[in-house]
Order: sequence, then structure tokens, then C-alpha cells
Amino acid sequence: MKSDVEELMPRLLPMECGSGTGEDLDLSGPPRNPQEYLRQVQLEASLCPEVVVAQIDPKKLRKKQTVNVSVAGCHAAPVGFSPSLRWQQQQVSNFSEIRQSITRHRKHWTSQTLDDNVLMPKLTDEEGWKRFCLGEKVYLGTSSTHTDAEQEPALDYSKMGFPPFLSIISRLNQSTVLMVLEILIGWFEEREFVPQLGRWLYALLACLEKPLLPEAHSSIRQLARRCAQLRSTLDSQEDDKLPALNLLICLVARYFEQNDLADQQE
Repeated sequence: MKSDVEELMPRLLPMECGSGTGEDLDLSGPPRNPQEYLRQVQLEASLCPEVVVAQIDPKKLRKKQTVNVSVAGCHAAPVGFSPSLRWQQQQVSNFSEIRQSITRHRKHWTSQTLDDNVLMPKLTDEEGWKRFCLGEKVYLGTSSTHTDAEQEPALDYSKMGFPPFLSIISRLNQSTVLMVLEILIGWFEEREFVPQLGRWLYALLACLEKPLLPEAHSSIRQLARRCAQLRSTLDSQEDDKLPALNLLICLVARYFEQNDLADQQE
């Protein structure tokens, strides 16, 4: 009687059954002809159990998660603190034009010679990038207010932070853009918003290519949530930080299509 497998599956290779039985085969030695080889394969298959149950240790399944998916939304904006839909649409339009301009003129700006004092950090130098983008005063947490007598005679970018000049950001490849973005967002998670940070975040988002890599997707969602969380603590609609926070949330949600994080009409 044929097995169920033989009934359901077609024979791919013709085989003469002959007078021998499976018990006559010696599985320990090599087959002497093609027919004997096929009989050995058939016999081995018949000896395999139809159902195999894997023994899995449940503790190993809980040991470590390998996928980190961000599903949490943003803090809802206090009444009167979220921008209108028309404002958001205008910001997305402006941002799109800036991205196109950077792409068109990247070769030109890359060819420009940087000043001698512009020493860009290495890719993995996290502390160096914080100093470069934010300046020593912000990075070290020292006060940025001075009296007239204390004003420095010349602008010192090492202390104030280098602005994201086109000649600088045009030199950043996607790996560097994403790395610096992650560094600054990580810094922002534990500190207040400052103008230097806002300028760099905007510039890096303008250089971030679509479609987003998984790391970029996670980072910009983290940025929007942090901006929304900080916005929810503001006491006044006149706070200087509010427009910048709204802008970053808008770009992440509307331009990069993280729609669940978008501010809705009040």
C-alpha cells in the first residue's frame, strides 16, 4: 500500500521497484547503482517521523528583544499651542523647496573651501559633534549671557557652535547625517531646547534622504515626541521655543509621513 505522501505527490524520478525489499538495503554503505540510491532515500524518508516537535526553552525567548518598534504617540498640545493645518502645510512646502535647493547646489557648496577654524569631528566622535554643533557654552552648560564689557571682540564659533552652513552640511554623507542627528536628539532628551540645536536639527532633516532607514524612522519619531513633551510644559503661547517645537513636530509628522504624531485641528 502506498503512503499518503506517495499518493499526493507526483513521482519526479522513475524507479523500478524490483524484487528487493527495504530490509535488503545496507544504509551504512554507498549505493551501487542509481536504483539502489533512490531506494535508500525512500527508506530513510519512511523512517522519519511525520510530525516533529521542537523543544524550545521559553526563558530564551524572553532573554532579549531584537526589534524596537516605536508606537507611542506625542503628548497632545495644550489648547491654543498647536499650529493650524494651513501653517503646517506652508512649512512642509517651504521645507520641500529647501531640500530641493540643497540637492541642486550640493556639488557647488561641497567645492567651497572651509575656513581654517572649521575642523569637523570624526564620524563616531559624539562629544566632538556636540561641541561642534552646539558650542562649548551650551555643551558645558555655562551661561551664555555677558555684559558689554565681557563681550568677545570676535565671534568664536568654537564657543558659540558652528551654524549648519551649506558648505558644511553638503559635505555630510547619509551615514554622518543620521549619526549626528541621533547624537543631537539624544542630547536633547535630557536637556532644554536651544536655538543652536534647532538650527542643526532642521538642517539635518533637510539632508535626510527618503525613504527613511529604520534607524532614521525611530530617531525622528523620538525627536517629535520630545518636542511635544517639552511643548506641553510651556506656560505661555508667547514662549520663544513654541514655533520651533511646532515646526519640528510638523516636519516629522507631515513631511516624513509619521501621521499619527501630527497636530490635529482644534
